[in-house]
Amino acid sequence: MDPFSAEGELLNLHNYFHQGQWQEAIDFDTAGLSPENATPARVLSLRAQIALGQAEDVLADVQGEREPELVAVAALAELSTGNETKAVTIAEKLAKESADNSVVQVLAGTVLQAAGKSEEALALLSQHQGNLEAVALIVQIHLQQNRTDLAIKEVQAARRWAQDSLLVNLAESWVGMRVGGEKYQQAFYVFEELAQAPATSSTQSLVSQAVAEIHLGRLEEAEAALEQALAKEPKSAHIIANSIVLNVISGKDTKDLINSLSTVAPDHHFLQDLQEKSDLFDKAATKYSAKVAA
Repeated sequence: MDPFSAEGELLNLHNYFHQGQWQEAIDFDTAGLSPENATPARVLSLRAQIALGQAEDVLADVQGEREPELVAVAALAELSTGNETKAVTIAEKLAKESADNSVVQVLAGTVLQAAGKSEEALALLSQHQGNLEAVALIVQIHLQQNRTDLAIKEVQAARRWAQDSLLVNLAESWVGMRVGGEKYQQAFYVFEELAQAPATSSTQSLVSQAVAEIHLGRLEEAEAALEQALAKEPKSAHIIANSIVLNVISGKDTKDLINSLSTVAPDHHFLQDLQEKSDLFDKAATKYSAKVAA
């Protein structure tokens, strides 16, 4: 039996992780799990720690481990601590030696994609056998490549065999946010259901709800969702960055939020992009000189 299926003993842990409920995933009681599920449960718990910024602790935990799954966790932790070169070296070695391992496919694939090696990531992920996490990552990669057509095909294929799985619903919603139109509303329903139910709510789902609200033109509702998220995690770079975008759209001042983002994540890609655009503007401005009337 698939431990992540509706009847599997890791279903709740799996859902906690993909709902963005990192602490619940870490606190999940694994005492009664069958031996074959011990490693999958440990991997999800370690990944949740990485998501909470505890990558150094994870590296210490898996030091010396030789199981491919745990070596893959180490690669992801190295990436999270800024050691991209080391992370890629580990990931590429795993891709050669353990390409049929479902955890390796997802974690090594994540590292490779983050390093800009999309084709290597897709080649590894394409070897999956009914791995929904691999499907979700493939969808994300295609969306980053602006190949919405391929992302749609991936979701449609997975829907035939995974039916109403949480990951399929999420992947379909990501695609819907790219397609737009009536798909915005459909994606909103998925995100809002997760965000507003006490049993499933997380800052991740609140941000997703807010982004859907923005696309639907409901800026006040988006602000309320982001405020909920910030109340839970005031130092979250992801939440602050999305709050900046909302303020720009709403015509509100962004100075304080940009300063906050600079403090918590000075190398955040949003700030890098902002600086790049500012430099390009300054460069373009030098080509023109002001004409002063005599």
